[in-house]
Amino acid sequence: MATSDDTGHVRGITASCSIACLAIVLASCGGGSSNGMSTAPAPTMTATAPATVSSEADTEGDAAEGGFRTVRKAHCSSDDQPETGLQGQVSAALRASGFKGFNCNLKLIGQVRGDGANWQTAEFKDSVHKCAYHGTSYSTANRSHRGVPVVDVTNPRNPVVTGYLTTSSMLDPWESLKVNERRQLLGADQAFNGGLFGSGGSAVDIYDISGDCRYPQLLASVGVGNANGTTGIPAGVVGHEGSWAPDGLTYYGGDLTNKQYYAVDTTIPTTPKLLATWKPGIVDATGASVNTHGMSISDDGTRGYFVSLARLAAADLANPNVAPVNGLLIFDTSDIQLRKANPQVKLISKLLWKDGGVSQHTINVHIAGKPYIVFVDEGGPSGNGTAGPAAACAANLPPYPMARIIDISDEESPIIVSRLALEVHDPANCSKTLPDIVGQTAFTYGSHYCSVDNRKNATTLVCGYFNSGIRVFDIRQPRRPKEIAYFNPAGTTTASPGSNHIGPLVANNWVAGGPDWCSAQAHLDAREGVLWTTCQDNGLVVLKFEEDVWPFPTSRTPPGEQN
Repeated sequence: MATSDDTGHVRGITASCSIACLAIVLASCGGGSSNGMSTAPAPTMTATAPATVSSEADTEGDAAEGGFRTVRKAHCSSDDQPETGLQGQVSAALRASGFKGFNCNLKLIGQVRGDGANWQTAEFKDSVHKCAYHGTSYSTANRSHRGVPVVDVTNPRNPVVTGYLTTSSMLDPWESLKVNERRQLLGADQAFNGGLFGSGGSAVDIYDISGDCRYPQLLASVGVGNANGTTGIPAGVVGHEGSWAPDGLTYYGGDLTNKQYYAVDTTIPTTPKLLATWKPGIVDATGASVNTHGMSISDDGTRGYFVSLARLAAADLANPNVAPVNGLLIFDTSDIQLRKANPQVKLISKLLWKDGGVSQHTINVHIAGKPYIVFVDEGGPSGNGTAGPAAACAANLPPYPMARIIDISDEESPIIVSRLALEVHDPANCSKTLPDIVGQTAFTYGSHYCSVDNRKNATTLVCGYFNSGIRVFDIRQPRRPKEIAYFNPAGTTTASPGSNHIGPLVANNWVAGGPDWCSAQAHLDAREGVLWTTCQDNGLVVLKFEEDVWPFPTSRTPPGEQN
């Protein structure tokens, strides 16, 4: 059976982090040892580049020569409500008076607030319906429903909740909720299942969405890696992040508790089995292992684009003798893809930088036929803690995290070609932005998750930048991206009980009338000229592009190719 995607292409049907990262960066990114089984030898081949973009890109920026490069601002229409300060800024005065929201070339046309949302979203289109899935927090207080809401967004102006997924991993999938388009599966790992960081478990939940995507059918909710090895190799894992290999035969997880990555065999989706665990293989200045987080996998399954999650102490930011430890790791995952016995996951190269920290995730894409990685940090150079932005400012580094585009034409020597920096990221503007975030403990003007229109021919990048809202970029020239639209929703006057903006570990962040946390992936529809995503206080939002802004002539949004 085959259906058409929203651009008329045939689609064959074949069988956040966020609180944990905060807990880590407020204390330390080091320390601890794994309870898992390491399958990776010490890496011997690496390629490390400086934090700045390549010299070729340096000649093509929009900022004054010698200054910090920010992306070109969007040109808004006359009936928009554009930003009144810096690009990406919600000033202290606007926060105090009750933020009414900004928009530029995007307008809200549909919404389901419900109990709010948290870190991540996923989408699937069956032969009739378009379905949205998003996480909510593990909290129970004042909840009308717990678990993952299933929302029919077929009519973008009238999204309708059709049910809730409440198996163990779905009570708060955190940053692991993902759809595999090829096998029509929805999966998640057991992340925040006990109310405290590290109290999740080894379960992997898998649902069949091949029939009516509005009503997923449970296939498995199974703990992997038990001591007796009955669900794969005997190794303890704790869920947090996750992503499918494109063929849907392997689900990869990022385990922050044990500082390891792991791979689960999902060939038979009713009986997932743990295949391997391994460490990133990098240590910081104290000798402690770096942590893990998100990932993406190549189309053939033989390469994994993982992250080295770390931050530097404030005193080390400007010290040339202290090497960066946060950034991109490219692994050879062939042994896992080929199901070799005792699979070895080998590090091919690394690319690390000091102008960002607490790596979040990657998207492997092609732009005009050339391979790139979209890489997203979720912390500044010295982390997400209260003192992190000021420490970065003192070192003349960007105080908040951002996305960046990395050329991987030579996978042994990847090169940063551009950064998706807004004016709030410019160290020269620190005196204007630091007063805005007084009393905020984390996740202010920084990035968290991004998506593209089409991984195989990307033209458009959409990112959630927390307090800066949803930002849309034209990346057809990857060395010179520019912003085309943004939407920053009005602050809510009542808290959303399913949001992580109100806690429990991230205190003093939600304020009545203050800016929302827009932290999830967006999903573009080129035929309708819309996108949908979630912001934590406002819940699910559907946004319409203004005429002629998007899609571009070559933009396509085939299912399964956005993140």
